[in-house]
Amino acid sequence: MKVLLSFLVAAATAIVGALAAPSADGSEIQADTGTPSATGVHGGFYYFWQTDNQATAYYTNSNNGTYSLQWFGKQGNLIGGKGWNPGTADRVINYNGTYHPRGNSYLGVYGWTRNALTEYYIIESYGARNPSSHAKVKGKATCNGARYEILSTLRKDQPSIEGTATFEQFWSVRTPKKRIGRASRGTVDVACHFDAWKSAGMNVGSEYSFQIMATEGSFGSGSSRITVA
Repeated sequence: MKVLLSFLVAAATAIVGALAAPSADGSEIQADTGTPSATGVHGGFYYFWQTDNQATAYYTNSNNGTYSLQWFGKQGNLIGGKGWNPGTADRVINYNGTYHPRGNSYLGVYGWTRNALTEYYIIESYGARNPSSHAKVKGKATCNGARYEILSTLRKDQPSIEGTATFEQFWSVRTPKKRIGRASRGTVDVACHFDAWKSAGMNVGSEYSFQIMATEGSFGSGSSRITVA
């Protein structure tokens, strides 16, 4: 999982146009293995959908900030969600919906910054395995009444939004995670997490790339339907 997201993000600029352009309204685009990778704007929100085409996976944009995702086959890697491009350091993100992972997966805020190049995650829930299990614990934080573990790791010569590069990954992981398999809602105060990271010596970049409420799946199956605002 720690390689997946960087790889798919780096591939996005190269493969989205080659695989398929979004439909006129940004809704689902079908192929033999599901929905081809695509990015764009739908319902006033930026959407990001990337898959390595190893799983059968379907991504669908619905009204406003809603998207749904289903994946099958217990193989491959994929990530999809809606949000903003560019992101900001002070956005308060509200979300609600359902999340049903079976295997490795997560639900949370995902984004990138430049200057310095940083990949970041604010994890609200996850499937079989904590996606930050490879990272180094740097501290704890309380945001919106929930407790999070703060972690970081250095990625050397890995794919990124700027091509192959060395960069840091920052994590906030809700502890305990939100329970899966039922309706879920919450609020993520991005500034609270960025401030907690800064206090731990973890500084995100000053230029913001996309920032989405994402569902990710890796070698498993599952479904989600999430509305972000």
